[in-house]
Amino acid sequence: MASPPPAVLHAKAVPVLDLLTVPQVMARLQLGRSAVYDLLRTGQLASITLGRARRIPARALTDFIHARLEQDAA
Repeated sequence: MASPPPAVLHAKAVPVLDLLTVPQVMARLQLGRSAVYDLLRTGQLASITLGRARRIPARALTDFIHARLEQDAA
């Protein structure tokens, strides 16, 4: 019986972190570019910088949405 290729084993061992671009976040939130960058600048939406590229973890976007829903419910 052959074992699976090492790449398959590695993919299962390390969780995938989905990173979104600013245009993807713009589309999901239906906001303009400057509004998304304002959220990033003020720290309301977490992001990482890779070289000159800004990436937003999908989890950060989900957390931001949940926080806003809780604010609006209060």
